[in-house]
Amino acid sequence: MSAKTILLADDDSAIRTVLTQALTRAGYSVRSTATATALWRWVQEGQGDIIVTDVVLPDENAFEMLPRIKKLRPKIPVIVMSAQNTIMTAIRSTELGAYDYLPKPFDLNVLLQTVARALEQVNKPNLPKPIENSENLPIIGRSSAMQEIYRVIARLTQTDLTVTIIGESGTGKELVARALHDFGRRKRGPFVAVNMAAIPRELIESELFGHEKGAFTGASNRMPGRFEQAEGGTLFLDEIGDMPLEAQTRLLRVLQQGEYTSVGGNAPIKANVRIIAATHRDLRQLIGQGQFREDLFFRLNVVPLRLPSLRDRVEDIPDLARHFLNTAVKDGLPPKDISPEAVDALKSYRWPGNVRELENLMKRLMAMEIDDTIGAASVNAELAGSGPSPVNSEGSGSDTPDSVIEFMERHLARYFTAFGESMPPAGLYDRILNDVEPPLLRAVLSATKGNQLKAAEVLGINRNTLRVKIRQHQIKALRGFS
Repeated sequence: MSAKTILLADDDSAIRTVLTQALTRAGYSVRSTATATALWRWVQEGQGDIIVTDVVLPDENAFEMLPRIKKLRPKIPVIVMSAQNTIMTAIRSTELGAYDYLPKPFDLNVLLQTVARALEQVNKPNLPKPIENSENLPIIGRSSAMQEIYRVIARLTQTDLTVTIIGESGTGKELVARALHDFGRRKRGPFVAVNMAAIPRELIESELFGHEKGAFTGASNRMPGRFEQAEGGTLFLDEIGDMPLEAQTRLLRVLQQGEYTSVGGNAPIKANVRIIAATHRDLRQLIGQGQFREDLFFRLNVVPLRLPSLRDRVEDIPDLARHFLNTAVKDGLPPKDISPEAVDALKSYRWPGNVRELENLMKRLMAMEIDDTIGAASVNAELAGSGPSPVNSEGSGSDTPDSVIEFMERHLARYFTAFGESMPPAGLYDRILNDVEPPLLRAVLSATKGNQLKAAEVLGINRNTLRVKIRQHQIKALRGFS
């Protein structure tokens, strides 16, 4: 059997040499070129079994050539490489018919695995329609941590698979859910978001499934639920870990049978929605605690998508900061620049509130800074009043006050001493958290005079999460609680 031929296009001669050598050692025959003209000629002549091409070539952009390639030879796989590592590069690659997208730099083994996988599936056509209105980036970041997120998003846009987005508060879970919708095949349908933590437990079923007139006291009219509102589109269930067990049972039925009944209703209603769930909590841990149904977890967790925290993608901070500065200008604030030293100060901070905290900080700086350029002094002054500590010189992030460290050490010492020679049982994280979190919340709420919005900002969490924790720890309301 003759070796498969790879058509390789990249205007960087060093990259062509390295890739040619790696592919040749793997048993492939390689024809390489620096131009789109030569690549297109080979495609027209029927040469090659697979194409590996950079996006930016000196005579033509590969994205402009992709539709012609897929029209002339729809079965030839095209792997796109690019140093322009944004979400739109990944999505455009997939939407225009590329088999896969590899952000530069990439591991050679990843390329070899992708080529082998593409050749195995060469008889499976992949002809999605081009996307529309792709000028604005829905998600910002070029870090390697975000590149994998982009690749997964690009693959999922052309499916109706149920996705569970996992990540800390403020990492952009709703942005990812919107991207999956806006660039997917349900983009012409509605996108409906509902936060489970923000709805009283007794109203969740009515909120999701609607209710009939007279279903309960006060139900004077029939009200459609979020499932009905999202018909033909996407239903985003944020903070799914806060959903009560009764509502979990009804949601499971929808996922299993594709239909539901409204509260007080008898006739089944067909559900034509894509479900995207999100949580900052460990659902497996909730299952172990009896707070989340295991069968529902497996129904929701068809494709888990874990978002990195901002401290795990520090290299994205400059792009994010400038993006938020530009956004603030559109909101009416005067334009401002940010100094390199100020960017370094941002990169040295731990960001417990993640991207949301960075966004809020940039808005404050835009509003409060007198000079045309935001300097490091202004950034450090704001961060010093934010509570969480900056990263130290070793990058460990430990600049915690001695009193806190001493408290933790004493607490741990008592915990381990209580069990003598034997190993303490599992669950240390939850036990410590339950001991430390309530006094922290009370202290911050006291300092902000009960203002939950300010307290949430200081803590680096959203207001709904704070409310859930207040209920969870049964913290009594302060005067002026809001």
